[in-house]
Amino acid sequence: MTDPALAGRIDDLAASARRDRDDFSPPADPPDEERAMGYLREGFGQAVWCYVDARTNGFDHIDPDDFSALEGAMNGWLELYAACYGYDIQADTTIRKAAELLLETHNVRDAAQVLTHVPRNRP
Repeated sequence: MTDPALAGRIDDLAASARRDRDDFSPPADPPDEERAMGYLREGFGQAVWCYVDARTNGFDHIDPDDFSALEGAMNGWLELYAACYGYDIQADTTIRKAAELLLETHNVRDAAQVLTHVPRNRP
């Protein structure tokens, strides 16, 4: 069983990702870099750090349903990030891979760019 505090955090992140998806409308003139960075900082990064915290805080167990919800939220934010650049992707990244990359780069934008290949030609 997932620790109740961790389960609540995951539930909040999953609900936030659903709201962000439901409220999303594509930018009229992509890219919308400010909104893309918001999805990375407030969504993607928070989901990845939730996983990292669980793994480094006594290696907390995450139930399969909670794990799926957390990973789904993270991938949803990657899709919204890409959509802000005018790309329609189906993100299917493991949260472990995202965590390793984020810990290596220390930068949500760099991690998202590597995982999604968006934007294609970043300066």
